[in-house]
Amino acid sequence: MSAALLYTTPRAPEGTLSALEPGSWQQLARLVRMPNLLIMALCLLLVRACLLLPEAPWQQVLAPAFGVLTLAALSVGAAGYIINDYYDVKIDAINRPGRLVVGRAVNRRHAMLAHLLLSGLGVLLSGYLAPLLGVVNLGSALLLWGYSVRFKRVALVGNVSIATLTAALVLLPELQARTGNSAVWGYALAAFLLTMVREIVKDVEDMRGDAQHDCRTLPIVWGVARTKWTVGFFLLCLGLLVAGASYNALATHRWVLGGWLLGLVLLPLAGLGYRLRRADRKRDFTALSAWCKWIMLAGVLSMLVIRY
Repeated sequence: MSAALLYTTPRAPEGTLSALEPGSWQQLARLVRMPNLLIMALCLLLVRACLLLPEAPWQQVLAPAFGVLTLAALSVGAAGYIINDYYDVKIDAINRPGRLVVGRAVNRRHAMLAHLLLSGLGVLLSGYLAPLLGVVNLGSALLLWGYSVRFKRVALVGNVSIATLTAALVLLPELQARTGNSAVWGYALAAFLLTMVREIVKDVEDMRGDAQHDCRTLPIVWGVARTKWTVGFFLLCLGLLVAGASYNALATHRWVLGGWLLGLVLLPLAGLGYRLRRADRKRDFTALSAWCKWIMLAGVLSMLVIRY
């Protein structure tokens, strides 16, 4: 999240992309967080292919209905990133001045229009597939709007909102396929816990800009030291979940999965906890946030070896 430093570079003319600023398409990709959208698509694909339909041919895995669901989910996700930047222009001018897009490459009116169109597209497409999917994506779109407008400024409420949305993303393919697979719920819980860790860490990272705009995030309300204990609680819960999954994998002779979870997820989680204890500067929490992303990617990719 991010004040008076807002327009430190020339703005684009109203209603246009900046004619002078190079890399406008790169700016637009940054606006919708293209790498994050690609990870979301990968997560949806791996959940369907590796957890829900491991024996199915690729023609069934990549069914048109699943493609529509993926497009709907990515549309809602992109809309969420846009509306977040729309309301965070002033705060981001302090926390991330070099990464501003709204108000520079894209004016605020067009950003709002893009948010509405993408949210509507996502809800309509998923509703076409099934009413339940439409309700879930409508709820996600509304929660993303509420997060951008208010929730992220309230201690823990914004963190829980984003963590819930992340878990819901993991569950979307199961809500469509209805296989009854229980493993997907374990991954959804892990996604919830790791997202809680990362979102609270980001709140510490963004304290300066948040405090100047009357945000009441956890580190501002409780202080950094107590916030680190809260992060540690969620980190411990996640560690116990991964340790249990690792033990179960090894007990059922799935050596590759057990080794993957131990070496690429649990060990980095322990390292994250160690670095969290020593973190006391903005750059430390920036590094922890990036570390969370790599752990999440390793967790997602573990679906590839879940049977081994």
